[in-house]
Amino acid sequence: MTDQNAPERDDVELETPRAQRRRAGRSVGVAWLRESAIIVVSALVLSLLVKTFLVQAFFIPSPSMHDTLIEGDRVLVSKLTPGPFDVHRGDIVVFKDPGGWLTDVTKPQESPLQAAVGDALTFVGLLPQDAGEHLIKRVIGLAGDHVASTGAGAPVTVNGVALDEPYLAPGAIPSEIPFDVTVPAGELWVMGDNRQHSADSRWNMGKPGGPFVPMGNVVGVAFVTVWPFDRLGALTNPSNTFAAVPDPS
Repeated sequence: MTDQNAPERDDVELETPRAQRRRAGRSVGVAWLRESAIIVVSALVLSLLVKTFLVQAFFIPSPSMHDTLIEGDRVLVSKLTPGPFDVHRGDIVVFKDPGGWLTDVTKPQESPLQAAVGDALTFVGLLPQDAGEHLIKRVIGLAGDHVASTGAGAPVTVNGVALDEPYLAPGAIPSEIPFDVTVPAGELWVMGDNRQHSADSRWNMGKPGGPFVPMGNVVGVAFVTVWPFDRLGALTNPSNTFAAVPDPS
């Protein structure tokens, strides 16, 4: 005789405590991996967006901007200039080679894996851009400016006003090369702070790319040195140097 009040039998095998712990552990592991992947992907996307539209890191490979910048310095470059903000005389700009300015740069040997990882991290902005196609110089003349020097240490003049350039490297002279140019529309005349060690606009007169930097080649304006820490500091525009320079006539 069957007891009608007895509970129905459950034919499903019950999990042991150990099995329950294993299943819970797997669930926690999967959730952790999923959350970690979301965080990493979000960080990479954010870094790429920042690099593309706002700020990009570059490192200094040469002595052309001593002592403002020295080899190995890492700088941040605002990509809002040119764009929402205008380039000014005295700005330190990073720009793509107009053509023939850069000599061949010897890179350290890397394995294919190291090169691929480095390229990927540079692409998303987690490593500074190398010197491959870029240079960094100071803007001396804007479109329409008449920029000149008689050389032999004579001062650089912009629209007839001689510049007092406090940013020049110790022992450097304003220019050992004579030049007399008017900057075309949409272009810049740039010079390094370490004048006798800078292949800048003066040295590229007659080169295929010419001595001027097209505004479209400008990546942005360097505004801070972030590495090494003992050189951390803002890269300010020496506006007083150009305060008396009139607009081009």
